[in-house]
Amino acid sequence: MQRFMAERGLAAAYACPALPPVASDAISVVEKDYVKKDTCFIGSSLGGFYATYLAEKHGLKAVLINPAIDPHIGLRAYLGPQNNLHTGEPYELTEAHLREWEKLYLPRITPKRYLLIVETGDEVLDYGQAVTRYAGAEQVVIAGGDHSLQSFPQHLPRILEFSRATAL
Repeated sequence: MQRFMAERGLAAAYACPALPPVASDAISVVEKDYVKKDTCFIGSSLGGFYATYLAEKHGLKAVLINPAIDPHIGLRAYLGPQNNLHTGEPYELTEAHLREWEKLYLPRITPKRYLLIVETGDEVLDYGQAVTRYAGAEQVVIAGGDHSLQSFPQHLPRILEFSRATAL
């Protein structure tokens, strides 16, 4: 995404901050430096969950890639030692993390805020839950693939178009 945007003269509009493992800290990082009137969040997995919360809270848009729907339930099986996937930093996934995610869960969303992109072969999350949760949103469902969204490069033009469309 970074290279794609830079090639189009949009490098200054791209940001991908490393987020801390505690949900309230992650939200604070984003809200402190990255929420503007024309922001479009792009989030994958847990980032999609955060992007949903932030889009709803701030009236913005988000592109969701194989998003986590209810991490306070789905990640319970992973309690214990973990490593941040981007920084490699170790941390302990605890009940406190689950409680923080539960506080961020929004029972209702505004579908027009979202572009949902999922692959049916996601081995981590049930893509069907995302399709149901984001019913009414613009959706792209690709047969096969996996949690990393193997087809991501082919969606870059659509992601950019969605992010630049008239704000809500």
